[in-house]
Amino acid sequence: MIKEPKIGFPFSAKVEKYTKRFYESLNEKDRRHYVALEAAKLCYGGMTYLSDLLGCSRSTIQEGFEELEKK
Repeated sequence: MIKEPKIGFPFSAKVEKYTKRFYESLNEKDRRHYVALEAAKLCYGGMTYLSDLLGCSRSTIQEGFEELEKK
């Protein structure tokens, strides 16, 4: 069985670089919200991918999801 490629996942090296730069420019709350939003856009495995890419914990991403749900 041939698996279809995941469109845009993982990010290209250039997009990874820009994503890291943008993430690092944000305050802590905005980081949580941004990474949660990006994880929501990606398919299964996106949370782990972003956690590794940005050096944040999966619990940070989950906290971002919870905060966005409350708004």
